[in-house]
Amino acid sequence: QVQLVESGGGLVQPGGSLRLSCAASGSISRINVMGWYRQTPGKQRELVAAVGTGGRTNYANSVKGRFTISRDNAKNTVSLQMNSLKPEDTAVYYCNADLIVTGYLQGMDYWGKGTLVTVSS
Repeated sequence: QVQLVESGGGLVQPGGSLRLSCAASGSISRINVMGWYRQTPGKQRELVAAVGTGGRTNYANSVKGRFTISRDNAKNTVSLQMNSLKPEDTAVYYCNADLIVTGYLQGMDYWGKGTLVTVSS
């Protein structure tokens, strides 16, 4: 059984910073891509940032220059450093991993339960 557990959400004032972390655990053979998505009521879940095994990153245009994603392959963790936060960053943030479970050949998507980030004065 594979689990993704997020931490680090909360309330922050505009211009402030938060750091989200996610740890993957279980019978994992390989993690291909780890990333963060976010969702607000009535809207589709959208990609915020993702990072491949080799460290290649991809960011949504709305967060470029403000957010930084990083991963620790040895620990199966991914973090999202969020700076200069804006009210429009308010959302539930979900950790995502495209990973291969031990004994299987193909990767599958796994999701955390989400952590709420609220940017408000």
